[in-house]
Amino acid sequence: MSSGLHDRIARVIKRIPRGRVATYGQVAGLAGSPRAARQVVWVLNARSEKDRLPWHRVINSQGKIGLRPGDGYELQRALLVDEGLVFENDRVDLSRFQWRPRNSIV
Repeated sequence: MSSGLHDRIARVIKRIPRGRVATYGQVAGLAGSPRAARQVVWVLNARSEKDRLPWHRVINSQGKIGLRPGDGYELQRALLVDEGLVFENDRVDLSRFQWRPRNSIV
């Protein structure tokens, strides 16, 4: 994938507001490549620290954290709870907390 796509993905992630989440597929779609959810994961792994991305605001389409317990799950959950998100049965209610931008992102 091109670095152009990676840059667009990073810009989308940076726009996710505090107290909201976006799914991997949603981020890919907003970046102009709806089938690039795996590239979203790559950008999160490779650029979160360097680009100061709010990585913790990206979750899966079921409203669940994709990280395993002991491998970042607890930190991501704590960061989201600190922002006011509520978990029920290990899920975030996407109808309540999913980011829904009104304008074009990239």
